[in-house]
Amino acid sequence: MSEIFIVFCTCSDNAEANRVAQSLVEERLAACVSVLPGLTSIYRWQDKVERASEHLLLVKTTRERLSSIESRIRELHSYELPEVIAVPVAAGSEKYLTWLREQVAVDN
Repeated sequence: MSEIFIVFCTCSDNAEANRVAQSLVEERLAACVSVLPGLTSIYRWQDKVERASEHLLLVKTTRERLSSIESRIRELHSYELPEVIAVPVAAGSEKYLTWLREQVAVDN
């Protein structure tokens, strides 16, 4: 079972995306958050198909931090139901993964 995860989270604009990303890294919930602008999401909300311009966060973290990340995103986010989807990492550079684990270690 993987201990490293990438969490996907969409944000309404650049300011929100950067605020959430900065907080997650400062609080050691994530080792790194990549902000990808220029995303269009099409989704169903309250029985209507919606379209929105968004920014995607790619949050690099560990299994141990997932519940704290979800809670913190809910606190910081403007959406009633923010996207928080965690995908396990199957493989990667061992040096990078070691660095990632060190950055989010609970005892830091």
